[in-house]
Amino acid sequence: MYAALFPGQGSQKVGMGKALYEAFPAARQVLDRAEATLPGLLKLMWEGPEEALTLTENQQPALLAVGYAAYRAFLAQGGQPPSLAAGHSLGEWTAHVAAGTLELEDALRLVRLRGRYMQEAVPPGEGAMAAILKLPLEAIQEALARLEGVEIANLNAPEQTVISGRKEAVEEAAERLKEKRARVVFLPVSAPFHSSLMAPAKERLARDLAQVTLRKPRFPVYSNVTATPEEDPGRIRELLLEQITAPVRWVEILKDMEKRGVRRFLEFGSGEVLKGLVARTLKEAHALSVGDPEGVRKALEVEDA
Repeated sequence: MYAALFPGQGSQKVGMGKALYEAFPAARQVLDRAEATLPGLLKLMWEGPEEALTLTENQQPALLAVGYAAYRAFLAQGGQPPSLAAGHSLGEWTAHVAAGTLELEDALRLVRLRGRYMQEAVPPGEGAMAAILKLPLEAIQEALARLEGVEIANLNAPEQTVISGRKEAVEEAAERLKEKRARVVFLPVSAPFHSSLMAPAKERLARDLAQVTLRKPRFPVYSNVTATPEEDPGRIRELLLEQITAPVRWVEILKDMEKRGVRRFLEFGSGEVLKGLVARTLKEAHALSVGDPEGVRKALEVEDA
């Protein structure tokens, strides 16, 4: 029994997915489909420049493509489907592609639009995000209670929370939190994601998502909004939109998986961010990153053990 995890923004890097493409026909098929849907995507992923890959409308489809390619490579080599799945922010879309809720091509087009709409929702320089470390959630909530324009965006680990909102409000919140001895790290992002400032993006994406068919997932996929598995296609459609402005409840998702008996986690895609969050949140869990041929091999070895 294992849970599949799929990363979100910030896990991208130039060269991601190339080794998978060269090693596994199943990954090559996925990435060729991605290239046919969004011409130029593979060149951008493998050659950069990094500045262009980091643009929200580019990194979202790139991360989705690599995450699904890694998952399909794992299955093709004898791996089994997960009992449960979840994705961090954008990764929730990848999880639904893996589960068959969405076709790959539809999802790629939608997340490119999602990224574009999110980028355009707030003028550059007006928003900010910051990670708050070494401070419990309750203390952060207390500090934000009397501030307008700043919200909790990601609950990543017991003492790793991200805030988001208008730049001045986030900076003021940061000063208050430093007084409580928190460590504050401003994030190099282009917009205040997972805040109410993203409402225009949600409204625009709703029109596009309404044109696409969603099916019941082959295995339960957690919603970032509810922190519970969702299987009804209509409800999933609503939550994929709500997710744009709502916080990512990652700690609750991992703890709910643990309650259901999950002790093994496989992170499919670029980077090791979610592997690290599992380690910080669950004491008896084991997580592996599956983003290259070596990761696929290790995941299969663990499954056979």
